[in-house]
Order: sequence, then structure tokens, then C-alpha cells
Amino acid sequence: MYTPTSGYAHFALNSEPKYGIAGGHVERRGVRRAGVAVRDGVAGQDPARCAPNTLHTTLVESDKIASLFHACVDDDKDSPAAVGGSGCLCFKSFMDPEFGLPVVADHYRTVGGNIDQWTYKAYAPRDLRPDGEFYRLIIDRRSGMFWIRTRDGLLSILPEENGRGYGGGGPSELARYITALLASGGEKTAAAGDRRHNDQPDAKVFAWVRSEAAARTQELSYEDLAAIQNG
Repeated sequence: MYTPTSGYAHFALNSEPKYGIAGGHVERRGVRRAGVAVRDGVAGQDPARCAPNTLHTTLVESDKIASLFHACVDDDKDSPAAVGGSGCLCFKSFMDPEFGLPVVADHYRTVGGNIDQWTYKAYAPRDLRPDGEFYRLIIDRRSGMFWIRTRDGLLSILPEENGRGYGGGGPSELARYITALLASGGEKTAAAGDRRHNDQPDAKVFAWVRSEAAARTQELSYEDLAAIQNG
């Protein structure tokens, strides 16, 4: 899960969700945008609205599980989630259309609507699908997320090794990931793979990740990343 003060926390889960295509290890990930959708200039797919299931309940605190079944104040002014007729403390459940993974949207609106915000939590794959072919690395600075676009157009949150991460004090992890990706010719897209924890990233890649050049939303092909490594 994600909190502004503590950052990300991850765990592994073996699951067989509704669509049967997301088995294996996944990560719990806090996302401020819906599911695996990227907005503001980077195309993505919005998650599909669905009824809450068992996996959705693992994305909320135990005492909030019942609230997954309460309607938003926009849909029912008398909902248990409604506050003062216009405020709201509801949850909405979605399904990522590509991987079949759950997404939960947490709605917080004050009475009168001075504050009206949605926070999304989701599970993210630890790797691409077996037939997924790396096409582009996406840096989405507005949401603070990193993504992979496959040659088929599928968007996936960039696989991240448990407890390590890419943001804040961890630019070296992103640089190590890009280095391993380049060394494998674009084949090694899993979060950890067989990479040792003490592997050092390529110096030029690391310098680029820490530079202003990486501080904007952009899509980078394998050739773009190789050019960075080659200086």
C-alpha cells in the first residue's frame, strides 16, 4: 500500500482471479490513478467497474471491508457512505481489463465538496505475461509511476523488486533495472530475475536517471535506452 509518509509496502500473493490470466506473484501497489491507466499524454486503459470480490477486500483495512458494498453519495444520497448529504466516504471496485487484477477507489469528499478526491489501490504484476515483449519504458512524472508498454500495446506497472522501489531515494534501483534490461537485449523484464542485490547499475544510465533529462513524462524505446548507455 502507499502512504505519503511511509511510501510503498509490498507483499507477494498467489492468486487465480476471475479472468485467469494474472496468476503468480503480484505486488500490492498504491496508485493515484486508476488501475494500469496512464493519463495526461500517455495512453492507457481505464479499469472496468465490477462488484467487489475477495481480492478487493485485501486492498482495504479490515474494518472498511463492509464499506466496499456501500453506494457513493452520487448514486444514493442515503447511502451509509454519505456524509451530510453531499460528503462521501465510499469505495468503488474495478477490474483491470488486461490482467484481471482488482482495483479499489477510495472516495473522500467533504460536505460541500471543498475537497473531493479519489485514491486508487491495485495489485501490479511482478513480470510481463510470458508472451509479453518489451517495447517502451514509460516515465510518468505526473503520477510518479514507471510503466512498460509491450509491443502489443499492453501497459503494465514497471515490475519492482520487493521492498526496494524506484522513487525517492531509490533511483539506483531504476538504473539497475534498465541496465539488466539492456544487458538481456530487452528480454529480462521481471522485477528480480537472477540479478544479485549488490549489482551496480551502468554509470551512464545511473547518471541519466538522476538528471533533469529523466524528470519529465516520456516514452523510451530499447534503442533510446541503449543510446543513453552508450553516451
